[in-house]
Amino acid sequence: MRIGILGGNFNPVHHAHLFLADQVQQRLGLDAVQLMPENEPPHIDSKTTIAADHRVNMLKLAIKNYSNLSLNLSEIERGGKSYTYDTMLKLTTEHPENDYFFIIGGDMVDYLDKWYKIDDLVKLVTFVAVNRHQAMVSVPKYPVQLVDLPLLDISSSNIRNSVSVGNMPNFLLPAEVLSYINDHGIYQ
Repeated sequence: MRIGILGGNFNPVHHAHLFLADQVQQRLGLDAVQLMPENEPPHIDSKTTIAADHRVNMLKLAIKNYSNLSLNLSEIERGGKSYTYDTMLKLTTEHPENDYFFIIGGDMVDYLDKWYKIDDLVKLVTFVAVNRHQAMVSVPKYPVQLVDLPLLDISSSNIRNSVSVGNMPNFLLPAEVLSYINDHGIYQ
């Protein structure tokens, strides 16, 4: 099977995440795209995030009507820092029959050389860079398949900020996810 992986914090998941996953799946003819929430970001500048169970519950609500999208909880279940290499080594070892396509934003292409064990990681996955700004990214140092998509300028941080000041970010994320946020008092 040809499986796309879209990793992220999903704090919270929004329509741009879903659009990106769905369109890459369709355009590359992938069998499915798995949304994979990270447990603990490996970045030097650590992010503050909400509990994994809330992020997972919101993802379940967001993808429930999309058969081409599913969850991959490998990083949540493993715990600790979420290094893509460790996760993909485990997945490719457990499922050698699958070809994995790791989806990143076009803006990340220039940072691939900073990824943990990138030279080994490119042997495990095909990187798919989504060029959301309709501008060519620089010539990649590593093999990357480019997919052009229209820009949906939605960010999780803007959604969190809106909620924290009492504004409703309607239409930026699935209504079920917004209801979950309100019902659980998240970001308020």
